[in-house]
Amino acid sequence: MKSKSHLTVVLQALFVTFLWSTSWVLIKIGLKNIPAITFAGLRYSIAFICLFIVFLFSKNFKQEIGRINKKDLTKIIFLGILFYFVTQGSQFLGLFYLPSVTVTLLLNFTTIIVAVIGILFLNESLTKLQWLGVALFTVGSVIYFYPVQFPKSEWIGLVIVLIGVLANALSSILGRSINKKGNLRPLTITVLSMGVGSVLLLISGIWYQGFPQLQINSWLIIIWLAVINTAIAFTIWNHTLRFLTAAESSIINNTMLIQIALLAWIFLGESLNMKAMIGLLFAVFGTLAVCIKRGKPKEVKIETEIKTK
Repeated sequence: MKSKSHLTVVLQALFVTFLWSTSWVLIKIGLKNIPAITFAGLRYSIAFICLFIVFLFSKNFKQEIGRINKKDLTKIIFLGILFYFVTQGSQFLGLFYLPSVTVTLLLNFTTIIVAVIGILFLNESLTKLQWLGVALFTVGSVIYFYPVQFPKSEWIGLVIVLIGVLANALSSILGRSINKKGNLRPLTITVLSMGVGSVLLLISGIWYQGFPQLQINSWLIIIWLAVINTAIAFTIWNHTLRFLTAAESSIINNTMLIQIALLAWIFLGESLNMKAMIGLLFAVFGTLAVCIKRGKPKEVKIETEIKTK
């Protein structure tokens, strides 16, 4: 019975990664008619409203708000700026210029950067397996991108995504700092930071890009991404983390790179040659080796697991 329930949780986690992988396809399709920053702002603003309603009806809502001090609030605001405004904004802009798989691979550099920051500033160390993972990921990335030949427009996208990668890594470190204190629930941190970031995205998007005349199919994409692929998917993922080990969740999460490559090939016509596929496989196993940790994780906040979904 126990193995059956564990299989159910694994399947739930895989289903969530599939939903997150479809986000990349839907975003690429939506970008044909929706300005990138406005698109991101609409997605996360609607998702924020959905999660805020859940938050309002959650247990000990008022007590939770009362526990937030000035220092916590400042960190949460910065988290919202880093993770939603900068990271998600750069992801949407990056997808406007670059193929889905390229953006996904670049964003996987987050794991490596977080590991390096941990060594340099947090007095952390890597195991031999994790160092092997860094090497594998580096080799895979070199194989995928070699020879480095980007059109001018793609260089713009490359710079934008790399800014997002750095912001994503910093938000991961900041999120770890907020969670380490343990006085706030994951839902609280997620709702508040998403509220800050989504408002900034929406305001800046409308200010610089205007609010477009959206057709019904564009609204359906936005609502699906916000409600299903963000609010509901992250809630299910957070639930699975209570029952999966860190190794299991890492393995499942790292299937996304392959899922996105397949979905982009099927629905967007983004084909991969043998060299690129070999590079992706190296990168997948490298990322997996770096992020695997032993033990049973506690429920974690949503942002640390988003990995820009």
